[in-house]
Amino acid sequence: MLFTHDTEIALAAAVQLVNTAAEPDTLTTVADLDAHFTDYGYTGRHDRTRAELDEVRALRPRLRALLTSTRDEAVDIVNAMLAEARALPQLARHDGWDWHLHAVDSDRPLVERIVVETAMAMIDVIRADEMSRLGTCAAEDCEGIVLDLSRNRSRKFCSTTCGNRTAVAAYRARQGS
Repeated sequence: MLFTHDTEIALAAAVQLVNTAAEPDTLTTVADLDAHFTDYGYTGRHDRTRAELDEVRALRPRLRALLTSTRDEAVDIVNAMLAEARALPQLARHDGWDWHLHAVDSDRPLVERIVVETAMAMIDVIRADEMSRLGTCAAEDCEGIVLDLSRNRSRKFCSTTCGNRTAVAAYRARQGS
């Protein structure tokens, strides 16, 4: 494991959230947000309203900017996110998770908790100088974000679908030659 479990989960959740904005958009209903909330183990307040969904959807470009930024740019974005939320890191243990960091109360709006959890995870990425673990999908027709947590830094595609599509296209090109 490259980062702590909570950091990896927060990074994966942020990447997945950003990638829902790709065509077709896969975060269009409150049920879609419920699934994301459950899939990534968020705890605390979840209003399950259209307003909450709209706030989370509106966050995606900001998270994309963070995840595709340079290291120095990421520092500025993370610092702004944490300052806006008045984050106060504290250790917490709950729901089968050992000690990990929370920096905002669980009763704060979901969008604020997503911002802070992503910012806290990016602190680890920045401090470890591991920005190269984040990138854009290598598929020509995709701009999805890739989180590469592999040992050999070999992940190039945001999903197996993009990887398979690229491999099939390369195979067909070789067969046609």
